[in-house]
Amino acid sequence: MIIDKVKKINSEEKVKKRNEKASDMMIGKWVKCDACKEIIYKEDLHKNLSVCPNCGKHFRLSARRRIKQIADEGTFEEIGSDILTKDPLEFKGYLKKVEALKEKTKIEEAVKCGICEIEGEKAVIGVMDGNFLMGSMGGAVGERITLAIETAIKKKLPLILFCVSGGARMQEGIISLMQMAKTSSAIAKLNEEGLLYISILTDPTTGGVTASFASLGDIILAEPKALIGFAGPRVIEQTIKQKLPVGFQSSEFLLEHGFIDKIVERKDMKETIANLIRLHKKDI
Repeated sequence: MIIDKVKKINSEEKVKKRNEKASDMMIGKWVKCDACKEIIYKEDLHKNLSVCPNCGKHFRLSARRRIKQIADEGTFEEIGSDILTKDPLEFKGYLKKVEALKEKTKIEEAVKCGICEIEGEKAVIGVMDGNFLMGSMGGAVGERITLAIETAIKKKLPLILFCVSGGARMQEGIISLMQMAKTSSAIAKLNEEGLLYISILTDPTTGGVTASFASLGDIILAEPKALIGFAGPRVIEQTIKQKLPVGFQSSEFLLEHGFIDKIVERKDMKETIANLIRLHKKDI
């Protein structure tokens, strides 16, 4: 009897472990869409440019995957990779957190910049990455963006910036906030040179990034249903003492009210950018 019970327990444990292993495989190979609640095979999602095939939700992208989608194969040359996070305020645990994140994500900073070709059209591109401290803007991010702008000016190339951010990086205090002025000043110089700047707002684009270079594009595009704003709805309502309309921080609402120029689906983004560059070249 005891032996039978032991055998039964061992058998149940083996089944449990087998189920747990299968469950882990499911987690690794499948993803749930937050919008329509459908379970999607991860490989199919990637083939569809990380857009839900059922409802069209645009999943958030890493900088690497975004560059792969936008830049012509083999043309991307990174710049500013040596500009890394520093700790100007000696904020407790900050650098340890950054180093742990680098190890986990294999990402060095919240933006990746470089020179590439888009359907044969040469451009400077910067892509923010929400996987690194939610794309928050610290000194290194501001410096990389500024370097991209200065490179576009030097080489007389159009500038393309994909924005995604949770705002300024609090661990760097005033240094982080200063990047708003720094990047905006660089964009002003780009404008003086008559060079094209296309800003693409993706989900989410908020805080100091929205209040600086993200909103200064000659042409501002956005992905569908992206969250775009400065402060959160609750903070705004408490400040102005008014009830805000539903969805007022969505790309669709902002398009309707003239804040952005066009909403572009991910499958059309590369072609749209290339066409805008060509149109600008003809205008010159």
